[in-house]
Amino acid sequence: MSLINTEIKPFKATAFKSSKFIDVSDADLKGKWSVVFFYPADFTFVCPTELEDLADNYAAFQKLGVEIYAVSTDTHFAHKAWHDTSPAIGKIEYFLVGDPTATLSRNFDVLIEEVGLADRGTFVVDPAGKIQIVEITAGGIGRDAGELLRKVKAAQYVASHPGEVCPAKWQEGEKTLAPSLDLVGKI
Repeated sequence: MSLINTEIKPFKATAFKSSKFIDVSDADLKGKWSVVFFYPADFTFVCPTELEDLADNYAAFQKLGVEIYAVSTDTHFAHKAWHDTSPAIGKIEYFLVGDPTATLSRNFDVLIEEVGLADRGTFVVDPAGKIQIVEITAGGIGRDAGELLRKVKAAQYVASHPGEVCPAKWQEGEKTLAPSLDLVGKI
């Protein structure tokens, strides 16, 4: 079953952010745009490259009113230790959410049950708490924060411009489409 346009399920978790442990829940994701960014594990290889890329682009997400929640099945204590020891992870200013019970990973259907780790899953959640973008990649394939930023901009544009859609490779400021009978067979 697709998670697109479904409301996020209730959860409570603890995150590491700004040198503090902070409780987060589904309520924190409502009222603004959010990215929930699952990754397999702390102290690994592809994961820090993705998380550093997000850190390098965090200001651009914040400018759009988007909060980032990076989630793994590690604890918030492990997140702090990783943040304190890795130069790449030390750059992170967004939430590093601990999911040791795998509640979030199950809620978003990314848990690899046999190993207790999350797939690389990216979810863009709108202010109503509904999932607008889902992307799942294999463990060895890193994601690109720039492309995620482009998709978030497209989702925000479509949400604020009913009747318009963003074509492939759309960039902010470019022409969109208004689906209609007149366009059928002309693209």
